[in-house]
This record gives sequence, structure tokens and C-alpha cells, in this order.
Amino acid sequence: MTNTSIPSKLQIPETLAAGPGPGNTDARVLAAYANAGLADHMQADVLRGMIECKEMLRKIWGTKNTYTFGVAGTGWSGLDCLFSAILPGDTVVTFVNGTFSGIDALTVRMKAASRADLAANSLDPKPANVTLVTVPHGKSVTGDVIETALAANKPTWAVMAHWETGSGRINDIRAFSDACERHGVMGLVDAVSSLGIEDFDIDDYPGIVGWASCPQKGVLCLPLTYAPVSFSDRYIAHLKANGSSSYVNHPMMEARHWAIHDGKDSAAGTYHRTHSGYAVAAFHEALRINLQHGKAQKAADYAYHEAALRAAVVALGCDVTSNMTSLVVLNLPGALAGREKDLVQACRARGFGIWPTLSEPVQVRIGILNQLSRNAITDIVERFAAAMNEMGAGADVGAAREALNQHYLAEMAAE
Repeated sequence: MTNTSIPSKLQIPETLAAGPGPGNTDARVLAAYANAGLADHMQADVLRGMIECKEMLRKIWGTKNTYTFGVAGTGWSGLDCLFSAILPGDTVVTFVNGTFSGIDALTVRMKAASRADLAANSLDPKPANVTLVTVPHGKSVTGDVIETALAANKPTWAVMAHWETGSGRINDIRAFSDACERHGVMGLVDAVSSLGIEDFDIDDYPGIVGWASCPQKGVLCLPLTYAPVSFSDRYIAHLKANGSSSYVNHPMMEARHWAIHDGKDSAAGTYHRTHSGYAVAAFHEALRINLQHGKAQKAADYAYHEAALRAAVVALGCDVTSNMTSLVVLNLPGALAGREKDLVQACRARGFGIWPTLSEPVQVRIGILNQLSRNAITDIVERFAAAMNEMGAGADVGAAREALNQHYLAEMAAE
């Protein structure tokens, strides 16, 4: 036998996750995960927890859609479920204005591709039935762009990200929904970065028939729990009539384990896949915390603290190009231009997890997921300023502190 050494015990230190996601999980969610009893996936309390999760998700999504539940896994699992109704040959228009809407578009192209398309380039097919509408990095997808594309193509499906985390831009889902209605198109939305942060009800957007999000951003649960999805009756009717090549992420089959059968809630779920009682407990607690915080209040809190971070980094000489409320995307001052990745790596080496953009031009992304306090924002600004100045930026830390003081003192005065 060959002697093999056993690695030492893995110890991951606590760090500040200050990027686009995942965010720092709430300690109450971690406790719910760790304190769950050992139970199989068909145990009565696990099934009851899943039914309650489904009901809480409807409140958080703002919907009466029966087919509202969580897909086991990360946001990619939820998106795969969302796109599972797209079949080879289906006509699709997909809008791209950053890294993640670009990956959505690749997923759509793979699902809508013919065998000949896949044989020509299996990892990056270019089916003629999929129209890619590209908006420059740092710009939002606007109503005029949406209307022009849907009017010209009249596709079966249209796909758009709500909040594009790759560039920090919010896209116009009102215009998207309205255009889908006008042209008889079924809209699908990637809400990975907006659910649990922006205050919106999906039932207000009838042109959009399917939504998918993730557990580790606005919902603030463990990354490997459940990705929230919601489907309208129109989506389900189309799926039932046309089928899907998926089993694991098939919306109707997944729904059975969440006690949704033939379009109605049932007393108990039936087996589809193995679920974790630990994950159900954590997801349940995360959803409870979201509802306790309140959608409107949480959205207001994100907007308030993002404004403080934005003012402080501008005072440090940075140019902010994003309009999300959970993430600031910025260009560094001239002294550090071209050194964005070096700065990010220096921060990460000190337990401060910020990110570069993953597509050109390279920018810096600083997020505030679950960092909704003056102390948390001040800590982020102080760490970022110190890292900039270690690299010779000569940033005015005093000006950044004053920007924070002005922002938070104004709120105190208003109260």
C-alpha cells in the first residue's frame, strides 16, 4: 500500500464578504442549520417546513402563483429550472448587458439549439432562432431597446436580468413586461440579485411568466440551500403542453415535493429528489427573517446605506457607474487605473472580500449584502481606503469619513 498523508483540518477564517454575493449569512440562519435534528427528507417536520417555506416565498415574491417554491442548489439551479421550458427550435430574444445576463444567454442558446447547432459548437452554439441583443457594459436595458427587439422578432420567449450584478445596472422590467404583453411574448426574468432587496411584487408584471432568484444574496441563506422560483399559470400550461428535456429541474416535478400537484396546494409533498432537513431549516429561518424585516423597510435600508457608501468612495476619488442599491461598481482614481485586480487581491488577502468585474472594462465591485448599519459601512470604507493608500492612491480618508458623517447625521437630524 502507498502511504498517503491526511491534510490538516480545514479552518476557514471569518471574512467580510463585501462583494456582489454571496453575502455574510445571518447567524440565526447558521444556527437553524446547525441545530436541526437528523431527519430524512420525508420526515413530517421537514415536509411541513417546506410547505411553510413555499407560503413565505409567495409573500416575498408578491404573488399568488401556486408554482412558487425553492430549487435545491444555488441561483444557477433556479435559472436552469426557469429556462427548462425552452426547447430546441424555440424563438427567443435575450438581452445582455453584463457577465451574468451573458451566461443566461449562453444557457438559452444551449437549450434552444438544434443538434446541428450543438455539433458545430457545443460549448457556444449560435442558433439562428435566438436573437442576442447586447447593451454596452455599464448601461441598462431600456424600454426602447426592448420594444424594438420584441416588435421585430415576435419570439416565443424573451429573457432579461432584473439587476445585472456584472456591471451593477438595473434593467427596466416594467418596460419588459409591457412589451411582452403587447407582442404576445412570454417573459422570463433573472431576479438573482434583486429578490429580497428591491421592493417589488411580481404579480404587477403580467407579461413576465417566470422568475428565478438565488438563496445567497437578498434572501441571505446558505449558498447551498434553495433558489426561489415562481411560475404563472401560462408558463405551466405551456410547459405541460410542450414538455421539457429536464427531470431534476423540471418545474412541475420539482413542485410535487413542495406539495403542489396539478396546479393546487396539497397536504403533503411527494418524492422527487432528496432534500436536506438542515437546508430546509436554514431556508425557513432566512425567509422568516426577511418577512420580519419587511420588504419595503429592507429596500429602504439598502438604498440608504448604499448612498452612504457611494458618497464615501466618491470622496476617495472613485467614479461610481452602478445604480443598484446592494452594490457599488466604480472606476478607481487615475493613480490606480489598470491596477484594479491587484487592489482586489490585496483586500482579499486581508479578509476583505471585494471583487473586480468579470468582463471588460475591469472595475471594482463593493457590496453591502447583510451590512445594513453605519458601523458596517464605515468598516468597509476604512478598509477600502487603507488598501487604496497602501498602493499609493493618496486618497483623502478624512473626506470619506466626513461624507459618511454628513449622510448619517442628516438622517439623525431628520428624526
